[in-house]
Amino acid sequence: MKLNITPSNYRRKLGPNDFIVSKTDTKGRITYANRIFMDIAGFPESELLGVQHNIIRHPDMPRGVFRLMWDTLKAGNEFLGFAKNLCADGGYYWVFANITPDYDRDGKLQGYYSVRRKPPQSAVDVLIPVYNEMLAIEKHSSAKEAPDKSIEYLVDMVAQTGAKSYNSLVLNLYKPNGV
Repeated sequence: MKLNITPSNYRRKLGPNDFIVSKTDTKGRITYANRIFMDIAGFPESELLGVQHNIIRHPDMPRGVFRLMWDTLKAGNEFLGFAKNLCADGGYYWVFANITPDYDRDGKLQGYYSVRRKPPQSAVDVLIPVYNEMLAIEKHSSAKEAPDKSIEYLVDMVAQTGAKSYNSLVLNLYKPNGV
């Protein structure tokens, strides 16, 4: 279910000790959302459980970032990233996200576990123009090619910074002191 929410300029901020926690099944449907997630996103549990996690995808977020996330997770790897999320009232909030595959005792993938916290503003400031460029690339590409073309740009940008990967760049941008 994707809602028709009109984005606004109202920004919500996580506190320095706030952790948003959610779990999804293998298809990205929410199976667990903690109270902080519900409070900041403005959705009651009944509107989150069983719904695709992209219910909070802000239109300012490039599809390429999510393609990279899913490719990373499907390869069995942890994904780290910064995301601008949409609230039920049209507001938004930024997060530093850590997403990992969730396996049962027998090693079978059950879904994904995500913990998000307040990002440093310095990281958000670095990534806004990167994400804007990715969105421009996606806008001028066919729907099928858009995510791949914006990922190409992101990979090139990461290489120019000297980071080994997007995860490495993200960790370099995330400096918890003073967050």
